[in-house]
Amino acid sequence: MSKENFSLITYDKHVVLKNKSSHIAIFDTFKTKNNKFTGEAKRQRGIISHLVLEKNPELRTRTSIAHAIAKNNGMLWQNIYSAIFKDLNEVLIPSGLVKEGGRLPLRRGPKALQLEGIPFYELTETGVLVASSIVELGSSRTKILETYFNNLNGNSSVDDLLKKSILLLLQTIPSFVLKIINAYVYAYSVNKIDNIHPITLDKLCSVLRDQISIEREFIETYDTLFQHQKILLKDFIKIVS
Repeated sequence: MSKENFSLITYDKHVVLKNKSSHIAIFDTFKTKNNKFTGEAKRQRGIISHLVLEKNPELRTRTSIAHAIAKNNGMLWQNIYSAIFKDLNEVLIPSGLVKEGGRLPLRRGPKALQLEGIPFYELTETGVLVASSIVELGSSRTKILETYFNNLNGNSSVDDLLKKSILLLLQTIPSFVLKIINAYVYAYSVNKIDNIHPITLDKLCSVLRDQISIEREFIETYDTLFQHQKILLKDFIKIVS
């Protein structure tokens, strides 16, 4: 494969190749049913969701992941295992969302496999950000983002501003943060930006400049209103929402 199909990404002090041709399908829907995720999208969302929540390494092997996703979808794990294998090896790992976390010893089976062990997986920081965009995770999304930004080390005062602002918004207007992170991750999934970690104000602005223009206009206008006008707008927003 030609070199232009790859870009360098970094996690855990290691440089790896991100395969640009690996399609992250987490937002893919059927052409005739825009509100229904494809099977590939469901699997990848299931893998990422499982890895971000499950702490036990023994439950983060390919077989365990297949069991968990099959159970949630009412199917046999054997029928989904090969697809899970493909999603991990051909998409999520090459894209830098998932990495091998280690090996578990085997007590049975061929000697070579016992010595090599069975791999278990974990999310990279990029994977954690992607996980925060998966609505099926519910309230866990806010906690995932809080952990991510608390661990984020900015290289400038601008990055520090981003970190403090996001953490404040997660405490006050979490739905707004989830909206902008979702747009940020979506842009990454369709290759509008090459990487999303570490998140920076420049990268966020490149994606959101047009998408949050309404919110910006509302805030700027609201500050100029008289008190009775503010009350009127509050009442209106409450009614329509």
